[in-house]
Amino acid sequence: MDRDALEAELSTLKNKVASLEAQLAAPSAPNAWQPQGYYTTYHLLAGMVLGLVAASASLLFNIVGAAMVGRHPLELIRVYLTFPLGERALQLEFTDNGFILAAGCCLYLGTGMIGGIPFHMILTRWFGQATGMKRFAVATVLGLGVWLVNFYGILSWLQPLLIGGNWIVEQVPLYVAVATHLVFGWTMLAVEQWGRFVPRQPLEQGRIR
Repeated sequence: MDRDALEAELSTLKNKVASLEAQLAAPSAPNAWQPQGYYTTYHLLAGMVLGLVAASASLLFNIVGAAMVGRHPLELIRVYLTFPLGERALQLEFTDNGFILAAGCCLYLGTGMIGGIPFHMILTRWFGQATGMKRFAVATVLGLGVWLVNFYGILSWLQPLLIGGNWIVEQVPLYVAVATHLVFGWTMLAVEQWGRFVPRQPLEQGRIR
């Protein structure tokens, strides 16, 4: 190989090396990560958080409603405590058993967190792009469905089986039970946007797009 050919090959190699060095010096673009399909884990956790918000709203609704009709604000909690405590929960004094009633409120809110999961996942997975009226109807049906399942599909036989009485179904007025579950469902609908997954856009030249 003559000298000219060697110099031409050397020049080509130098250019290739310079190109490779430039590529190594350039900042690497971040890997764009996107969930494949419906992000189930995210919406499951979001449903728990929003369920806590909705349960707080329904509990506040009951507190205010009970006070308006002359009942103790935590009367509903005392009735719900008959599930673990039995009939003696109805003899709890509000002034002397504050810790037990506070635990009952935590149990109520914890139940709402669990109940928020199917609400949120149904609203986001199958009705995320539906009209407002359709979503309102879905939330209403879900709220009534949870009430029917909780009271007549589970508590009506489970509490007598385990505790020996059916105090929740018998002691909680029908309109209170229905309204409580509707407020929960409507609150889930109102805050559902807070729990939607919005993918982060990739960085471009140091700025978020």
